[in-house]
Amino acid sequence: MRSFRLALAVLALSGCAQKMPSLTAPGLAASSAALESSEPTPLDFTVKRYPGGEPHAIASDRGSVVLLDVWATWCEPCKDALPMYQDLAKHYAARGLKVYALNVDEDTRAVAPFLEETKVTLPVLLDANAAVSEKVLRVRGMPTTVLLDRQGRVRYVHEGFAEEYLSKYQAEIEELLAEPAKK
Repeated sequence: MRSFRLALAVLALSGCAQKMPSLTAPGLAASSAALESSEPTPLDFTVKRYPGGEPHAIASDRGSVVLLDVWATWCEPCKDALPMYQDLAKHYAARGLKVYALNVDEDTRAVAPFLEETKVTLPVLLDANAAVSEKVLRVRGMPTTVLLDRQGRVRYVHEGFAEEYLSKYQAEIEELLAEPAKK
């Protein structure tokens, strides 16, 4: 627990874990550890795809390992994280990894210029009013990365981003990809 607090303090001081304006209401800002229990239940939510607005149910990804990167266009560390997650998607796609950029911006007009500037082509999901990020994922800072196992259960949550975290993320992805599709 001490190392977790230390890591959060370092992230806060380094600016990697920017607080999101009005994303979490009082009482909903539970720690990401609250998502992790002895037997977490699979996530079940539906959001819209960008740019067309088609619905995407996260349950449709069962059988794949999923990396959800919760981000916003105003988040500076997100500009570094998303291209690296795109590289992870390309590297692990054949083994069953799906990567989604879950955007929490109120105004989606900033999404296209952001994606063009960062050269990101990941599938973007829109979290209207940050409902999923706030109530389901309990996100407290930008960016937040959530790794789901093949059953759709939250297994890892990371707040903030730095390039040196990638080796840890890769180890977690490798671990999840090695697990059988059905338990």
